[in-house]
Amino acid sequence: MHIRILDKYIFREVTMTFIFGICAFSAVFIGSGTLFRISQYITDYGASFSSVVKIFVLGLPSIVIWTFPMSMLLAVLLTFGRLSSSSEITAMKSCGIGFSRLAMPAIILGIGVSIFAILFNEYVVPQANSMYSNVLYYEIQHNTQPKSQDHIILKSIKDGKIQQLIYARRYDGEKNEMQGVTMQDYGTEGNVKRVETAEYATWDGKGWLLHDGVIYDVAEDGQENHRMRFDTQKLPVDTSPTQIVREQKKPEELTMKELREQIDIMRTQFVDTNKLEAELYQRVTVPMASLIFALVGIPLGLQPARNSSSKGFALSVLIIFCYYSIMTLANAIARAGTISPMIAVWIPNIIGLIAGCYLMKRASR
Repeated sequence: MHIRILDKYIFREVTMTFIFGICAFSAVFIGSGTLFRISQYITDYGASFSSVVKIFVLGLPSIVIWTFPMSMLLAVLLTFGRLSSSSEITAMKSCGIGFSRLAMPAIILGIGVSIFAILFNEYVVPQANSMYSNVLYYEIQHNTQPKSQDHIILKSIKDGKIQQLIYARRYDGEKNEMQGVTMQDYGTEGNVKRVETAEYATWDGKGWLLHDGVIYDVAEDGQENHRMRFDTQKLPVDTSPTQIVREQKKPEELTMKELREQIDIMRTQFVDTNKLEAELYQRVTVPMASLIFALVGIPLGLQPARNSSSKGFALSVLIIFCYYSIMTLANAIARAGTISPMIAVWIPNIIGLIAGCYLMKRASR
């Protein structure tokens, strides 16, 4: 019974400080970035009040997701630092309560926050980012022409199976054309049956026309046959340039499932996918940092030399700076392809996990 009361007490203290940390760090990010951008939108484009409110609200999820690990570290450092400085930890240990039992509520909270952050990063953040981009581009900047962008992907899906895939290396908004176009028709078993490639495709107001291309069938063994060249060929897609560009999403606007699908598609076109792979793996590594920071922060919070919240806050800032510096370097390495993106992106968490396990083991002695 006493143990349950103790668990609730520690859990409540860490949770309250964690919520405070989210508010504090979010306020810093909003004050240093979001409000500055909003002021630019008002000054440069005359953004309306409703558009400004939309931008502010839709920008919050992408900010909050980064504050979860920071807030967890701050919460465990301040909570266990206060319990240690007020001799509450000493009193608990005198009652026979071991270190691992004291740390358990914070570790459970770290696991819970990490799982919630992964789900939040999958179902909320991408949609909010997509809506943010649309409000900015169409409502605030008042752009009516579709913008130029790389990697256009159009899919036709029926009964959960892909029927047709169209990939364009780039869409040129000024010329109103897609460049480096490939169209693949799929059979009932999901294998490619027919391929069309073209130098470019133009929009004539009603449909798309392929120019300077090749058509060939694909046999069961994957070999091509019946190859034929053409000067002009109608693309069986009547989607307008505006609709096509609106359907395309940036990496931060895609869910993990959509990212995997886009990586697979781009690999078939021999396009470098390191950036997308790094983005995909970060969807897990950043949320998991909440648990890593809990493991690191608990033993550091119990250090007897730390007896003030200001020292706890300073230590949390130092650890956060080191972690995100390593993460930025690892992300750059992943995108450059120096080592596998999956390995590179996990480097900060692996270092943090090793440090956390070492500190926990030392503190439990």
